[in-house]
Amino acid sequence: MSTLLTEEDVAKQLHVSVASLRRWRLEMRGPQFIKVGSLVRYRPEELEAWLAALPTGGASSTARRQLRMNAAR
Repeated sequence: MSTLLTEEDVAKQLHVSVASLRRWRLEMRGPQFIKVGSLVRYRPEELEAWLAALPTGGASSTARRQLRMNAAR
């Protein structure tokens, strides 16, 4: 059994406020959570999966290399 993370743990890891995390839950857009009685807890693997699924910005290293090659021509 993995250790469950508290709201404070997750907020600290994501560098957001606990209020933001709670708002995300209400909007159904944050990481999956579980309820233990009235307590909200997060599984570390669910947090990792949510982070991995988020869109990323910028160009990939391959795209950056192609841009540099095209600019050098």
